[in-house]
Amino acid sequence: MTTVRHPISLIAVFLWIGFVCAISFMEAWLKFQAPGITLSLGLGIGRLVFDALNKIEWVFVFAVFLSSLISKGQFFSAKKLFYYLPVIILIIQTTWLLPALDARAEMHIQGLEVPSSNLHFYYVALEALKVISLIIFGINQFKIIK
Repeated sequence: MTTVRHPISLIAVFLWIGFVCAISFMEAWLKFQAPGITLSLGLGIGRLVFDALNKIEWVFVFAVFLSSLISKGQFFSAKKLFYYLPVIILIIQTTWLLPALDARAEMHIQGLEVPSSNLHFYYVALEALKVISLIIFGINQFKIIK
């Protein structure tokens, strides 16, 4: 039989995965396929959506943290690494990567020349690493009872 160790944490983690996959891996490029969407308009929409996603991700971070606090779980264990890694990635995205991408989008919207950059590749790689870590962490929320 299988049981869930921390149900609130499990729900938050899989919702978090869903939000990241839906926005970062689908909405981000799909909006540019819509009729009438210019690059500037798509970038403006993207700035709003990714700002909202970032805030929602922090809600999930705190939901998992509070769930661990309430259940008196260990804060520092090997299995928690798969929670801490996405948190570290989110800190990097919040403090450096998203502001840098936002500034580039703003430059383009204002009609300025935007130098080439690998920032989008970094963002996608970090999102993939975040999702993989969260899947492993989510699976670890299950406990097999014999």
